Amino acid sequence: MMSRFEDSAIEEAAEAPAAASVHAYATAAMAGDYLRSAAGLVPSGLLLATVPVGAVAAVVLGGFAALFGIFGARTLLRHSTRIEMTPQGVRAIGPWPQAIPWSELDRLRLSYYSTRRDRNSGWMQLELGAGRTRLRMDSRIEGFETVVRRAALAAMARGLSLNDSTASNLEALGIRLGAGEGF
Repeated sequence: MMSRFEDSAIEEAAEAPAAASVHAYATAAMAGDYLRSAAGLVPSGLLLATVPVGAVAAVVLGGFAALFGIFGARTLLRHSTRIEMTPQGVRAIGPWPQAIPWSELDRLRLSYYSTRRDRNSGWMQLELGAGRTRLRMDSRIEGFETVVRRAALAAMARGLSLNDSTASNLEALGIRLGAGEGF
């Protein structure tokens, strides 16, 4: 079942901010990921470099080192990327710049990932797409709700269909959807 924004969302779209805004991941928000990467990379790398190990152990330790190294590199890339929102669209500024004009937006997915069974702790991830271009950000970015709200208004203006999970997650952020209507 798909959902549709209420009439108040249309009014919000007309009042959308005209100025550009820039959103980034704060160092404090990324510190945990840097620490997790280091906690896996340093011990496995030190063991490989200082202790003679057999071929199987070297492959296992090398795999762990590679896995944590890739996680650290992805964390660094995410931390060095800025998201700029303008009335015309959204773009990532950083190592892999990408841009999605609001007029070409064809995908919006808002997912929630719980870290506990009671679903009281976790994070959200927003995925926007236009053709082959895809932009993802998680809820640790400063101004996440502002980005989600603006993207949802653009999706509404484009008449995009949203899955039930996305509609439910939008409502959890206070972005009101109409009950039982097609988006």
